Amino acid sequence: MDMQKTITQQIIEDLYTEALMLADEARSVFDMRDQESDGSKSSNEMRIALSIEGLRTTTRVMHVLAWLLNQRAYFSGELSAQQLERHGSLGEDRPSDPKNLAILPLTIRSLIRDSERLQKRVARIDAEQRARTPANDDPVGLLQGRIAQAFTAV
Repeated sequence: MDMQKTITQQIIEDLYTEALMLADEARSVFDMRDQESDGSKSSNEMRIALSIEGLRTTTRVMHVLAWLLNQRAYFSGELSAQQLERHGSLGEDRPSDPKNLAILPLTIRSLIRDSERLQKRVARIDAEQRARTPANDDPVGLLQGRIAQAFTAV
C-alpha cells in the first residue's frame, strides 16, 4: 500500500470517529422530547430555530458519515474506484441561518459550527480526490499502472 493511501485511510478513520461522536452529540442535543415549552413567543421561536438547525446539522453530519462510509468501503475493497467516483460524492451543505443561531444557546451554536467545520474539511478532501482522479481514465491503463506498481514494489 502506498504512503498516500495509508495517510488518506488514517485521515478517513479519524474523521469517521469524529463524525460518529458529533452525530451522537447532535442526537442528544436536538432530541426535543425532553424540552418543555412555556408557550411564550421566545420559547416558540427557540423551538422552531432548534428544529430547523437540528435538521440541518443532523443532515450535514449524515452526509459526512455517508461519504466516509463510502471511503472506508473503498479502502476495504468493497467499492471500486469507479464506483466511488460515481456514487461517493459528498452531499451539498445548507449553511445555518444566522437569525436562528442568534436565538440558540452558545453550546448548541458551538455544536452546529463544529458540524460545519467537519463538513468543510471533508468537502476539501472530496474536491482534492476528484481533482486528482481524471474522469476519463481508461480501465486498461489503470490495470497496467497497478501491475507496474506491483512489480516495482518488489
